[in-house]
Order: sequence, then structure tokens, then C-alpha cells
Amino acid sequence: MAAPAAIFFFVLFTEPSFLFLFLPVLLALYFALPRRGPARNVLLLAASVLFYAKGAGRFTWLVAGLIAFNYTAARVVDRRRAERDGRWILAAAISVDLAVLATFKYADFVVRNVNAFWIAAGRPAFPLPHVLLPIGISFFTFHAISYVVDVYRRDATAQKSPIEAGLYLLLFPQLIAGPIIRYREIAGQLEERTVGDAKFAAGVNRFVIGLAKKVLIANIVAVPADAIFGMPSGELTAAHAWLGALCYTLQIYFDFSGYSDMAIGLGAMFGFEFPENFNYPYIASSVQDFWRRWHMSLSRWFRDYVYVPLGGNRVSSGRTYVNLVAVFFLCGLWHGASWTFVAWGLYHGAFLVVERLRRRAPEHRAGAIAHVYALLAVMIGWVFFRAETFGQAAAFLRAMAGFGSSEPTPFAASYYLDPRTIAAIILGIIGSTPAPAALGRRLAAREPARGLLEPATVIVLLAVSVMFIAASSYNPFIYFRF
Repeated sequence: MAAPAAIFFFVLFTEPSFLFLFLPVLLALYFALPRRGPARNVLLLAASVLFYAKGAGRFTWLVAGLIAFNYTAARVVDRRRAERDGRWILAAAISVDLAVLATFKYADFVVRNVNAFWIAAGRPAFPLPHVLLPIGISFFTFHAISYVVDVYRRDATAQKSPIEAGLYLLLFPQLIAGPIIRYREIAGQLEERTVGDAKFAAGVNRFVIGLAKKVLIANIVAVPADAIFGMPSGELTAAHAWLGALCYTLQIYFDFSGYSDMAIGLGAMFGFEFPENFNYPYIASSVQDFWRRWHMSLSRWFRDYVYVPLGGNRVSSGRTYVNLVAVFFLCGLWHGASWTFVAWGLYHGAFLVVERLRRRAPEHRAGAIAHVYALLAVMIGWVFFRAETFGQAAAFLRAMAGFGSSEPTPFAASYYLDPRTIAAIILGIIGSTPAPAALGRRLAAREPARGLLEPATVIVLLAVSVMFIAASSYNPFIYFRF
């Protein structure tokens, strides 16, 4: 579902209004305020409200209400967790957060599926509610749940300050698409943090690298990916399908990891240390290894707040497999109100079960074979993730298997491979490995490059990225939909 049009004012980190107005003004005001005391937190909270309001409009009041609710719930849970009704209060708080998420994200999905059975029974269909989706509601809900649960588990103390509680839930760098930060990871930083020159410079560098990932790779390979996934199924050839799958595989990684880099960099500029979200997932040697490297903050959230409470791997083998499948069912559903997302989640869950059933996991086999296996499994999974329907996914997979169109098509696969796209694909493949970072460290350690190479690279990347932003109108982030 499309987000409100106002999102494109400066909710996108790649918008000129964010890069050259919102962020510089906010940084200037932030460092003009005293380091001690609540002034900086008040400023960041006000900026985060403004940031969210520009994209979400009237939904800002909904989020403000949820912040007040979770702030109060955590205070009550903190006082009464040792009492008999403490668990019930926790359950009520989680239920309210999930009910809001379900109402806004899944209302149409539920009615549409009920209608399928209702119409089959000869009954008139219910009208779809057409509920608009508040931007970032999925990430916000997981932050809120982690806050109340961490307090209940005594992993953290409930915030007495509504400013700091609100700042955790609404902090603009991670508000829209993560990383998902558990409250216990950031509680101390909300009260006290410092920003030295080195930390600020590292934040700027990280932000620019993320910007370049998004603008110079993800946005470019997105064009052929969108075009090929939009082709009629009868025109798909094997070359089309594999090129589309490759481009989308690169697009979603550099789009989302680029956003995470920008969020982590922005956090560092204001003194925060956010958890890493990606660790070169495409060099994984198994699907299990992939999930240790992909969207790591989401994987940890599901592990700590769903998988472990279900019993994790402390129960029988059969129950462990059920737990894995249940977690990935929920993971798929969290990503979107569509059965294709559910299929994607179950697909990955099935791979994890199979890998656990094997005596020797794939990562213990020959390196090249294991990497090819994992990458093929992930790429095929992305087809379900990207496809709008099962029919489209099936047609795409048939074409990838060599059973696509054998007739001449209006545009051969080579039509989509202009020099800029080829360059982006090559850079994306190389950038998906640790090689560029290792090369950068080696060069930076040499004289006279030490102290000069990194800032020069950042300046060039920023300048080129801004040029591409000015020349292109394609700019959405994939994970903003979730």
C-alpha cells in the first residue's frame, strides 16, 4: 500500500530537503545545546515528531497515544511484575500493541480472505475497509513490545521520564525501517552519551556509504528488476527471469543495508550506538547462516521475544521444528499482509528445519558448494517476496528453470543491460562481499594515504550520490512498506 504523499518531503534520508535542510539545522541546534541536562533529548524528540508528522500526518496522534500507553504500561509493569496480575498487565499491553498493528496492517487482508470463503458459499462479500497503513508501524510496534517486555524481565527499568521513553520509541533515524533496537540496548544512552570528533566523523562516513549503496546501486538495479517483474508471464525467458532475480537480490540488500547504514551513521552523529543489522548475508554458507547475517536485529527480536518463549531448542526436536516454522510464518506475515510473504517465511523456515535434520549442516561442506546452495536458495526465496501473486511467482520460477517463453519477446534481456546497470551489478556483486572493506583498510594503513583516503572517498561518494539524486526521480525504500 502506498504511503501518504507527504512522506517524500524529508522522511526519506535521500531527499535534498533532509540532506541540506533538516539534518544540518538539527545538528547545529543539537551541538549548540548543553551536553548535560534534558535539552538535547527534548530537541531530538521534537525533531522526531516533526520528521514522523511530515510522513504520517494525522497518524502522528495515533503514535503519540501509543507512546503514552506504553510509557504508562511499563511503569505499571515495573511496579507490579512480582504480583500475580503482573503477567496479565504485560499481556494486556502486548495485546493492545498487536491489535493496533493488526487493525491497520491486516484488516484488508483478513476481509479479503474471509470474502473468498463467503463468496464461495454464495453470500455477498463484505466491503474492504481500505485502512491506510501508518508509516513505520511494524517497527514501532516491535520497539514498544521490547520496551515493556524488557521491563517485565528486569532487563531494564521503566523510564520515569516521558521524554526519554518517547525518544526511544520515536527516535527518527531508526523510526521508519530500523534497525530494531531493544530498549535494554539503548536505555543508558538515552540518559547520557557523548559525541567526540572521531565518533561524529565515523557517523558521517557510515551515512554517506549507506547513501551511496542506495543511490548508486539499489536505485539503478531496481529499474530492470521492476521492469522484468512487471512483464507478462508469457514473455519471460530464462535470461529475463535470472536477470530480474539477480537485480532484485542486489536491490533489496543495498536498499535495506543502505538504510541501516544511514540510520546507524545518523545515530552516531548524535552520540548513539545502534546494533549492526547486516553482516554480508550473501556470503552465507547455509540458510541458517544467512539469517545470522540478514536483518540481524529482526532475527534477534524473533529469537528473544518469540522463539525462546515458545521453548526454543530446549524442547523436543519435533517441537523445536514447529517453533522454527511458527517463527518464520510470523516473520513472513510481519513483512506484509499477503500470502506470498507468508510463503516466503515458510520457505525459509522449511530450509532451517531441513538443515537441522541433516547430520552435517551445509556450512560444513566444501565452501564453494555451500555458498552456491545458500545463494540459490535465497534468490529463489526473493521471487516469492517480490511477486505480487503466486501465479507471478510460479511463472517466474518456471522461467528460471528453463520453461519460460521460447518465442521472440519485445525486449530481449540484453535490452535492460545498459552500461550504468552493468556497472551497478558489478559493484553490487563485489560490494556484497567483505573485499572492499578489507581493501580500504589495507590502503588506509599505508602512507601517504593514511588520513586522506577515507575523507576523500566520502566526499566523492557524497558528490556523486547527490548528482544521481538530482537526476533521478526513483527513490523509495523497500522496507518503508513494512
